Amino acid sequence: MGISILLAILAGCATTSPSAPRELVYAAPVEMTLRSAVELMMEQGYVIRHADLALGRAEASLARWPEYRLQLQVSEAGGGSRVSVAAWRGGQPLPPYLLDPWLVSLQAKLGLAP
Repeated sequence: MGISILLAILAGCATTSPSAPRELVYAAPVEMTLRSAVELMMEQGYVIRHADLALGRAEASLARWPEYRLQLQVSEAGGGSRVSVAAWRGGQPLPPYLLDPWLVSLQAKLGLAP
């Protein structure tokens, strides 16, 4: 019984809790938004691990300690695009509000900054 409890505790430690995404809607087509977001990640030093235009998804990591990881989803939103981004640092989810500067940078890259 003691071993099964220990294994359950260790299994719980090995999983990472999901990060709550931060979302913003842009007045730009989905394809343009996803391409611009991937370009922005690369400009910031992220390595694109997966990107699929048809699915509107991309995942990237920053190869410095502790590892940072971004997960991006872009979908149709009333003629524009809804961007949902989540991030992890060293395997731990980052608070969603920390992604606001990244979303503002994407807005500027799309030429939509006020």
